[in-house]
Amino acid sequence: MLKNVKKEGKFSYLETGEGQPIIILHGLMGGLSNFEGVTHFFSKKGYKVLIPELPIYSMPLLKTTVKNLAKFLEQFIEHKELDNVILLGNSLGGHIGLLHTKLFPEKVKSLVITGSSGLYESAMGDGYPKRGDYEFIKQKSEDVFYDPKVATKEIVDEVFETVNDRSKLIKTLAIAKSAIRHNMANDLPNMHTPTCIIWGKNDSVTPPNVAEEFHELLPDSDLFWIDKCGHAPMMEHPITFNEILDHWLTKRGF
Repeated sequence: MLKNVKKEGKFSYLETGEGQPIIILHGLMGGLSNFEGVTHFFSKKGYKVLIPELPIYSMPLLKTTVKNLAKFLEQFIEHKELDNVILLGNSLGGHIGLLHTKLFPEKVKSLVITGSSGLYESAMGDGYPKRGDYEFIKQKSEDVFYDPKVATKEIVDEVFETVNDRSKLIKTLAIAKSAIRHNMANDLPNMHTPTCIIWGKNDSVTPPNVAEEFHELLPDSDLFWIDKCGHAPMMEHPITFNEILDHWLTKRGF
């Protein structure tokens, strides 16, 4: 799937399908391939699915903030001349989607968040990170999922490489601090964009009470649970995730 990455100016992204645009926002440790199931399903359903590569590790350190990533997303939307987009974000990607929706509400038709940061401080993981210790990184990666087998060697290797690259590690910690500063509890009650919240019942990174808080604070939201599921429902239970989202989009007329 990653063969088809398009590069235009400062943007690298995947694009597939035609129709209503859905922009997928990956998390801090999440590559574009995490959304393969979602991309494949919705691109066949009358949606144009786009996954921009977020410049988490290429922005200048002082600009490595959630707000600048939300502005980068707006530049991408303008570059692609899109309007009325659906934003779907996991973990940090959900936070970027929420902040973008706050800053540019007229651009966003609806929002989908799953395991999103934005309310809960340790959403970026605690005890972070022991450089050079592969077993520790493997354990941390497995903890993200209900079923540790979802943390393939490829995923663990990617996380290990990130925390052992000094520049990437510093950027990771900078964005984690920025996410804590950008707590959105006071903003959410004023955000009337229809929002679909899909959460793993066994998410240990952003626990279920975080989903409930998002649901309480967002005026127009629906909350759905996936059982035996951790922090990345679209990876761990792609079929269930797609069914929930497809039903919600159809019901809401998106």
